Amino acid sequence: MRKKLAILGSRGVPAAHGGFETFAEKLSLYLVEKGWEVTVYCQEEGKGPVFTDTWEGVQRVHIPVSRGDAVGTVVFDWKAIWHASRHHRLTLTLGYNTALFCILLRLRGVTNLINMDGVEWRRDKWSAAGRAWLYLNERAGCLLGNHLIADHPEIEKHLQTRVSARKITMILYGAEDITAADETVLRKLGLTPGGYALVVARPEPENSILEIVQAFSARKRGVKLVVLGNLNPRENAYHRAILEAAGDEVTFPGAIYDKDVLAALRFYTRLYIHGHTVGGTNPSLVEALGAGSPVLAHDNAYNRWVAGPGAAYFTDQESCAKMLDELLNDSARIEEMSEWSRRRFRESFRWDTVLQAYEQILLDVSSNTR
Repeated sequence: MRKKLAILGSRGVPAAHGGFETFAEKLSLYLVEKGWEVTVYCQEEGKGPVFTDTWEGVQRVHIPVSRGDAVGTVVFDWKAIWHASRHHRLTLTLGYNTALFCILLRLRGVTNLINMDGVEWRRDKWSAAGRAWLYLNERAGCLLGNHLIADHPEIEKHLQTRVSARKITMILYGAEDITAADETVLRKLGLTPGGYALVVARPEPENSILEIVQAFSARKRGVKLVVLGNLNPRENAYHRAILEAAGDEVTFPGAIYDKDVLAALRFYTRLYIHGHTVGGTNPSLVEALGAGSPVLAHDNAYNRWVAGPGAAYFTDQESCAKMLDELLNDSARIEEMSEWSRRRFRESFRWDTVLQAYEQILLDVSSNTR
């Protein structure tokens, strides 16, 4: 039988946004090379009928949605799952935010694997109603998915409180092994190699952006702090607080999605600062490891496992400032941390290992449910 898969839950390919889009691109291209017929559902802005095309051997189903907000994403997910339930027998759903809709796949006998992402309902950014919706969908995903994929040991432990361990497979996230990068892109941003620290994160309280900016701005550092992410100070009080706390060595270039620019920023940074407090294997942290970035991360079980003992950690603004004092002028330790990042990345987070594991679980689960 020809191997066929539909991928749901991302905005589509090629990747232009976050981790799930990058993963969908990597997995779909890998499987096509292995002889699979792969379909990826893509969210389009605007109105009109569903249409299809082919990209790099990947079949794409484009679903126009008139809204670009969270409601629009819910509408897209509903339409994508409805379409997939009528046209596919094996699906991989990325995330559980609308897992209730997966009942359509169950009712039509579609084998559905779900990457359960992080514990979304614990994130500070959600309202009480939003958390309730996500909590309900996490439960639904555990119930409705034929098999669950965890990207971190802590997520695996969490899911084991919901379902049998036999229903869960842990597969990590991957990234590119960056051994060189274009230095010229730094000049366009007013940067020099080793002359800046870097933060890549959505500006939300759970990502500790305010604490990092406050800690960095506590005194002159002699290097810049580059914070990537879109800020909207007119409408968001947290964003205003970040900008008000920033000293003159802190720069905000906005969100950057260009892969070559991001690779260069990570490759040449003096220190990568990762403030995420919630989640599993965060793509941005793995990508920093792949570029050999020395890592200073928020001290929690998620980051500790990913970055390992060769990274440095902080718990709050005060400890972050103390670690910056220690690290930024200690070139020998920075070099040791960089070497550790590369070693940690190569032992666990290579794309070839990750994608092979996904293909194997897809084959195993689909054969067991026939």
